Amino acid sequence: MTGSDETAEIAPETAVVRSGEELDWGAVDRHLRRGIDDLVGELEVLQFPNGSANLTYLLRYGDRELVLRRPPFGTLAPGAHDMRREHRVLSELWRHFDRAPRAYLFCDDHTVIGADFFVMERRTGEVIRTAIPATMTHHHDVGRRVGLAAVDAMADLHRLDPVACGLGDLGRPDGFVARQVSGWTHRWQLVRFDHSPAAMDDIARRLEASLPPAGPVSFVHNDLKLDNMQFDPTDPDRVTSIFDWDMTTLGDPLVDLGTLLNYWPDPADPPGSRRLNVEALGALGLPSRAEVVERYGERTGFDVRNAGWYAAFAYWKTAVVVQQLHRRWADGASTDERMATIADAIPQLVDAADEGLRSLGG
Repeated sequence: MTGSDETAEIAPETAVVRSGEELDWGAVDRHLRRGIDDLVGELEVLQFPNGSANLTYLLRYGDRELVLRRPPFGTLAPGAHDMRREHRVLSELWRHFDRAPRAYLFCDDHTVIGADFFVMERRTGEVIRTAIPATMTHHHDVGRRVGLAAVDAMADLHRLDPVACGLGDLGRPDGFVARQVSGWTHRWQLVRFDHSPAAMDDIARRLEASLPPAGPVSFVHNDLKLDNMQFDPTDPDRVTSIFDWDMTTLGDPLVDLGTLLNYWPDPADPPGSRRLNVEALGALGLPSRAEVVERYGERTGFDVRNAGWYAAFAYWKTAVVVQQLHRRWADGASTDERMATIADAIPQLVDAADEGLRSLGG
């Protein structure tokens, strides 16, 4: 059985397991063989290293590949990294939405690896992080096409009927946006330092004072962005799978639109204003943020006139998230060196949220 084996074959998007993030692979193997049929051969393990929070591993049994997800080590924010929720969503949603991977097994026995975890099918395809993959560069206007495909995938998710999908009790949509603001304000208070920007508290007050009217109710993924999606290299017009469903709930779908806009580079952005976006993404030929909003409105039929508020909320919420990640690193609970400087993005995120609220008079 191999864990972080230096001789393991490294596939795209995978790497040997980071030091300090190894699990008890013997215990994992024994548990999986009891719960999943037809696991043949020795377990081999690699890690998906590009995520920032939940730990995700590739498990191989011969030609069969599975994915294991568990929360990060260290103290967790209340309600965050909910493996039980992610398993429940993916246990049902794959039957109705072909871009949702199928979940197979959930474990809340902490004697196995010390935390809840679940196992799902492995999907293959291309993830776009910093550039169009070589397998897709031959497609005409590929940047614009993958961008619109991402918007369409989000819109298609939001048009699903949660009750028909067996997930009608997944969340409490009444007052959803107000609870989001208050909940993330509480998280900020838990992870802030004394020297953290006071403007974060000001943005929270302004968001609360300018809440948009209640909109439609749908699934809300809560972390939709380009690199949480996977593309078939032969077809840039369609997303084949979406990752990271642990925060999925029922509520106002425009929260997801705001999240996507938060991570979305715009051709009109001046240099150095990409916030958490990789600078190179601005050169891919993606549609503008205004085109994203328009396409989403056309595909869903939803009113998108308050999209600016949702984008401002997303910038501010992302600042809370990066502070959580940095705080975990500062407290010694994370060994991922990327987290040492991730909070450097907070001032730009605050500026973006301020700009969005000012544009709405908030």
